Amino acid sequence: MKGWMGKIKALALMSFMAVLLTGCGKENLTALVPKGYGAEESMKLIILTTVIMGGVFLVVIVVLAYVLIRFRRKKGQENYIPKQVEGSKTLETIWTIIPIILVIIMAVPTTLISFDLADASDSKDHINIDVTGNQYWWHFNYQDEDIQTSQDLYIPVGEKVYLNMISNDVIHSFWVPSISGKMDVNPENTNTMYIEAYEEGVYWGKCAELCGPSHSLMDFKVIVVSKEEYEQWVADMKNYDPEKDEPESAVAKEGKDLFEENNCMACHAIGSSPVEVGPNLTNFGNRTKIAGFKEPTKENLVDWLKDPEEIKPGNLMTGKYPQLNDDEAEKIAEYLMQLKVTDVTPESVNN
Repeated sequence: MKGWMGKIKALALMSFMAVLLTGCGKENLTALVPKGYGAEESMKLIILTTVIMGGVFLVVIVVLAYVLIRFRRKKGQENYIPKQVEGSKTLETIWTIIPIILVIIMAVPTTLISFDLADASDSKDHINIDVTGNQYWWHFNYQDEDIQTSQDLYIPVGEKVYLNMISNDVIHSFWVPSISGKMDVNPENTNTMYIEAYEEGVYWGKCAELCGPSHSLMDFKVIVVSKEEYEQWVADMKNYDPEKDEPESAVAKEGKDLFEENNCMACHAIGSSPVEVGPNLTNFGNRTKIAGFKEPTKENLVDWLKDPEEIKPGNLMTGKYPQLNDDEAEKIAEYLMQLKVTDVTPESVNN
């Protein structure tokens, strides 16, 4: 009895922990609360496969329990050998056909949904964005708008947005759990899928393919805004001229000079320049994160500028510019934090 009580307590504790851990996710970083067409279709498949697998599990448990009880060894039958049924064509047929039927039930809707999300037949009537995966950041080129940006992807609510994805280095995987399913981002070919968000908000995106030491830090955001705000954002980004944008403070002006003197422009474009060796820094001051995962504070930016390798191992920025002292890093950070092109920001969406 004592041994059984210990097992029951252990089972109860594991069940409690399982329920507790289900509450550890984030609302805008989960496939279980779909807020877009692709995520909604994926949720249907999750429910379908869960029901089928749960049904199979219950049938197996019931049959197993029945056999254990019905054919258990009884007193006086220690040497009894039950009838052997190996080689039964009936049983072999049953447990071959049933799995095949279940696989077909799951495979058909999965295939149909996969082809649906990859269908680009009407892409010319919608927004098209070229997405480039890099170690360990994302670049976005709005085809029809002549807008280049990185890390934060702005899209309008309730509209199809086609993403044409390719990698500059290794295989990545584009995934915004709350809005869409995953799509591999390969160096050799362009993969296309569309996303459509149902609600405004800031949604977390991840690289879902192991791509190097900082794979887990290759985050980005999808900012879903109203159609009016999207049009305003596009107009602000298109009309922005970095040559005419002079920093307001003296410290920021010195930072801009240091930014140019250290040849940062060779890798980082500001404006619509197609240079994408490193992330485009247009509207950097309104970014949701620094280096993809750090809070957007000046202190974090200074730490990043002084030692990017410590923060994001394996990044290609390390060693590409002279070592900065504290004063130089502070001034460049002040300049970058003032790069704010538009009033349409993640904060305005959340409000």
